[in-house]
Amino acid sequence: MSTAVEMEQNNNEDQQKQCTSVSACSSKVPMKDSGCSQEEKIALAEKCKNEGNDYLKSKDFTKAIQMYTKAIELMPSNAIFYANRSLAHLRQESFGFALQDGISAVKSDPAYLKGYYRRAAAHMSLGKFKQALSDFEYVSKCRPNDKDAKLKFTECNKIVKMRAFERAIAVDKPEKTLAEMFRDLENITIEDDYKGPALEDGKVTLKFMLDLMEHYKQQKKLHRKYAYKILCDIDAYMRTQPSLVDINVAGTSKFTICGDIHGQFYDLMNIFDINGLPSPTNPYLFNGDFVDRGSFSVECIFTLFGFKLLYPTHFYLSRGNHESINMNQMYGFNGEVTAKYTSTMADMFTQVFNWLPLCHCINEKILVMHGGLFSAKNVTLDDLRSIERNCQPPEDGLMCELLWSDPQAWNGCGPSKRGVGIQFGPDITEAFCKQNNLEYIIRSHEVKDMGYEVTHNSKCITVFSAPNYCDTMGNMGAFITIKGNDLKPNFKSFEAVPHPDVKPMAYANSLMSLLA
Repeated sequence: MSTAVEMEQNNNEDQQKQCTSVSACSSKVPMKDSGCSQEEKIALAEKCKNEGNDYLKSKDFTKAIQMYTKAIELMPSNAIFYANRSLAHLRQESFGFALQDGISAVKSDPAYLKGYYRRAAAHMSLGKFKQALSDFEYVSKCRPNDKDAKLKFTECNKIVKMRAFERAIAVDKPEKTLAEMFRDLENITIEDDYKGPALEDGKVTLKFMLDLMEHYKQQKKLHRKYAYKILCDIDAYMRTQPSLVDINVAGTSKFTICGDIHGQFYDLMNIFDINGLPSPTNPYLFNGDFVDRGSFSVECIFTLFGFKLLYPTHFYLSRGNHESINMNQMYGFNGEVTAKYTSTMADMFTQVFNWLPLCHCINEKILVMHGGLFSAKNVTLDDLRSIERNCQPPEDGLMCELLWSDPQAWNGCGPSKRGVGIQFGPDITEAFCKQNNLEYIIRSHEVKDMGYEVTHNSKCITVFSAPNYCDTMGNMGAFITIKGNDLKPNFKSFEAVPHPDVKPMAYANSLMSLLA
């Protein structure tokens, strides 16, 4: 693993550089306290901001953040710099950092209305719609003739009212299974002109899966009767599973772990082309975030659910932070399901996602979760097994952190850049692995240039399987293979493949397109 270790060292150095104070825009730009005049500081800060804007336009968000940070060091009271950096953090999905910069922009200049927009966008991204509405309302009052401000306020107000209505009509009664809710399933008619894949005696077969994938490649839709049946069956199965699923990989058998897919169906098909179709001799674990962002999420999720039903003990699925109602309403999955089927089916997915396992343990030595580790000390695997998971992810606690946390290069725990979960250091990973007799952990949740990253003294591995994420990031995707007899991770990176001309976020909430 020498290459991985070298990569880890380079990444750690890069992260440490980002965490330390940056001295200047270039070798010729002095520190803010270096004695240069105020006019010189203003000019240098403006130069850094302009360079940051150029990086932002070219979608190099990390360098854009670095340049805005340098500008802020020179002129720490400039609201524009904070607002611009907030936007770059939003593009990186660092919603917590974006929110803090939005707050700083408003504090620096309460009359700078774009600061309120940035703060609202971060609140929206975190599912805090009431707080976002307050900012949009303020801007619309300040600019009563601004159509853009009025539109943002109107759209956000719709979401808040919809949420209030959903809470008002909710009743406390025992939850029904999907099969109980849809007993009239057998009465759904299959039209004579439907020529697509069909379940055999109501069951998923290998022929059905092969037909389904080919059907999807041709941009055709699975009949709603079969779609409903798959959802009912996967709901019934997932209810029987624990929150932590134990997996045994024997001898020299190969096992594959994939990270985020995010609705990139044609890249999912490429994984199967490269690594072989799932089977009892070629098992897989997909580690959350199957949907949202990409506009082929329906195709991805029914493919994954189909293989789970076909090979229940050789195909595994973990819940990610995007298998939740807040994310699905904002980032496209609910809109896509409603467009391709019905809003009722979108509600069915919400229930199924609540029952997805939260993590998997391979040969008692590798823990795999979507996000990461915990703010609490001495967490055991039994603690994870005992999590009551049939709910939307809470804003803190073990379930939240399993889905949302990220590693950091320095020791200790800290607030998350995302505004949810925590960031955890090498010492946290070391202590957790020692406590639970683990060799290392695997997690996903973050875009990586090569599709994977090895950190924390090789005890924390990130894998991300959506190449050229959102058609903009230019990253490779990757998956990991291991063998049961040594559990050494082997990495395979791959590039994005072409897909039909449907843009990412095509089904996202209309407000998302207004938050730039």
